Amino acid sequence: MTDVTDMPQATEGTSSFDAILPSQSAAVYREFQAGRVIVREVWDANRSELVANPLYNLVYNHLSHFRTLYEHLGSELVFNESGSFFYLKESSDDEAEEHDEHAFRVQVVLLLIGRYFARSGRDLDYLGRPDAGLKEDDLSALEADEEYRDILRAARFEKGLAEALDYLDKRNLVFKAGAGRYFLSSAGMYFLTELVREYENG
Repeated sequence: MTDVTDMPQATEGTSSFDAILPSQSAAVYREFQAGRVIVREVWDANRSELVANPLYNLVYNHLSHFRTLYEHLGSELVFNESGSFFYLKESSDDEAEEHDEHAFRVQVVLLLIGRYFARSGRDLDYLGRPDAGLKEDDLSALEADEEYRDILRAARFEKGLAEALDYLDKRNLVFKAGAGRYFLSSAGMYFLTELVREYENG
């Protein structure tokens, strides 16, 4: 990832485009094109800890620039303050339909994880902690449950839990914290909390 400190500073009379390197804008664009959210902290597998995401800082520090840029590209850049992440909202019908399909699949997996975790008597907050989250025995229990397997198949995760977790991992909604260990990112926790709230109020 490009370091935000490499960024040229805007001076009076220059546009916001002069303040950001093309490689940095391209890196942000690639994240969104891959269906990812841009979270404030990402998991560093080498250091086994959450670290600041330079792309998040870049977008945060140049928010009006990126909002205008994506508006010109037909999308809306949305900042979710409580979950500390950015995501793109598509405006065309085709893209909205595809987004709805992705959102449905994400919701299914998050609800399934949340339901399993709550049934095991643990606080959902532990799902967002690198030292807690889902451990190997949790993954085994989830994979062994026929009802959960059926739910995942209905959401087109034919290969089961591993495929579902990989789907969330690729979107920065969960992080893999080692062999057989996963925890939810700030964005994943936000969406899970919202789903639980909707379910309870529904």
